[in-house]
Amino acid sequence: MGGGGAMAVVVEEWQRHAACKGPKAELFFPPPAPERKEERAARERDAKAICASCAVAPECLQYALKIREAHGIWGGTTELERRSISERQAS
Repeated sequence: MGGGGAMAVVVEEWQRHAACKGPKAELFFPPPAPERKEERAARERDAKAICASCAVAPECLQYALKIREAHGIWGGTTELERRSISERQAS
């Protein structure tokens, strides 16, 4: 749950139980080099599939919304999807 290839520091207890930890973590953030639209869609689909089986996905999404995370897949949502959720909650 961090970008740039660095190990993420566990900030919240729920993160210890996140299904995205480990070798698949790279799926959750864009690569350093540009990716084609089809590659991005496939990467996001694969990441969301991991989120779908994650026991702490709701906590992850709430955390991302709270800190206004602008990058990556969090709680099964993309940046644009989280922005839409935030806008609906603000109305």
